Amino acid sequence: MSLTFTLDPAVTPALRDGILDLWTDVSNAGGAVGFVAPVERETVRPELVRHLVQMAEGRTRLLVGHDAAGEVAATAFFSFNTHRLQTHWVMLYTVMVHPRHQGKGYGRDLLAAAAEEARAFDGIDAIRLTCRGGLGLEHFYGSCGYKEVGRIPGAIRVAPDDDRDDIIMLLPLA
Repeated sequence: MSLTFTLDPAVTPALRDGILDLWTDVSNAGGAVGFVAPVERETVRPELVRHLVQMAEGRTRLLVGHDAAGEVAATAFFSFNTHRLQTHWVMLYTVMVHPRHQGKGYGRDLLAAAAEEARAFDGIDAIRLTCRGGLGLEHFYGSCGYKEVGRIPGAIRVAPDDDRDDIIMLLPLA
């Protein structure tokens, strides 16, 4: 069964807690979403609050996927450029699928839904995202149509003596 995607859902306590649980579980399963395992919910909470504030300010939009049980199973956040020369592309970040749903094609479904939504945004020609090197994520995103357009060697320090590349990917929407 596939996920049901909603753009800009009402931020209820259940949604907030669902995203917090998702983010914590993805991080603890080794997902590259801004934290390194082990991580506690209370460590993730301030970052989620920042995302929610940006949503309230209109700078960020949320795409959420719910599974058949109604649980938050996937998310992606859109961030809009404010620089007048870069308003034609959007940044996609905190792209997550719950570990219990991995291997079901939900990651591809999430990226396809994100592309569909971005095509409807006024004046957006492309989606940009970054991913952490060393995990093969660039191959997954590449298989979904994204192209690697840049790489910053050693930009992400996940532990002492463990620096990873920050890989920049782009999906043209035309």
